[in-house]
Amino acid sequence: MPTAVVDGIETRYEVSGSGPALLMFSPGGFDSTLESWRTVGVYRRLSLLDHLSTRYTCITFDRRESGRSGGRVQRIRWADYVAQAVGLLDQLGIASAHLMGGCVGCSTAAAVAVAHPERVDSMVLYSPAGGVKYRMKQHARFAQHLSFVEERGLGAVVELIRGTDLGFTKDPRVGPWNSVVRTDPGFAARYAELDPERYAVLVSGTARLMFDRDTVPGAEPEDLLDLATPTLIVPGQDDSHAPSAARYLQECLPHAEYWDAPVAEQTEETAPARILQFLDAVRLPAD
Repeated sequence: MPTAVVDGIETRYEVSGSGPALLMFSPGGFDSTLESWRTVGVYRRLSLLDHLSTRYTCITFDRRESGRSGGRVQRIRWADYVAQAVGLLDQLGIASAHLMGGCVGCSTAAAVAVAHPERVDSMVLYSPAGGVKYRMKQHARFAQHLSFVEERGLGAVVELIRGTDLGFTKDPRVGPWNSVVRTDPGFAARYAELDPERYAVLVSGTARLMFDRDTVPGAEPEDLLDLATPTLIVPGQDDSHAPSAARYLQECLPHAEYWDAPVAEQTEETAPARILQFLDAVRLPAD
């Protein structure tokens, strides 16, 4: 599978189908891999890639610090995910693309549209992650990781990662850099030697500033209100994908369509067809 070096970090990606470009931001939280479109939650039964790639060039990728992509120990910001996405478009020679986010991928898609509106033809925000319980889960996950580091040290984190294939979402003790530790021995050695106090500042800062609100993180509401990007919003319906998060995006995005379908009615027959209907309707004349 091909890789591209973006912002100094190796990014694993895949291109399937043909037609206008559709850059897809994977679901799965801090374990957002290109496979997540086929294996995670509601996406497992929708077969979105199979359907969308019949009319669009679907670009899926492992988010930095996920899957086989690389990473860097730093205070991670939404802007870092934006840099990865736009850098990948640059590497592929794509001037603009439709964006689709699943789960937490909606936050990055919206942040890209705010930072680079000229690169975004439209957005599909599917089951956006957000809500008060989502924020609480994220902060608890980071706190559990830092508690393990304080008690056992970063060397113990490396040893724990070597003995499990679980990611940060399922076992917070392994931390947000677990996949890079697992796949890059040099990174793992450097990680184990980091100053624990500085590391704690970076991790706590990531949690506080990335998940700073009880709705959809990633872009400021005033910036969303100023966007002219055509957008389709599809709601989720659980603790991590609160319906209120989707309604918040509907309120903030002036050119949004809201597909008011309960999750049970979002099926392989209905969901891909609704997305394709939206994308086909907003295609630029040049497409």
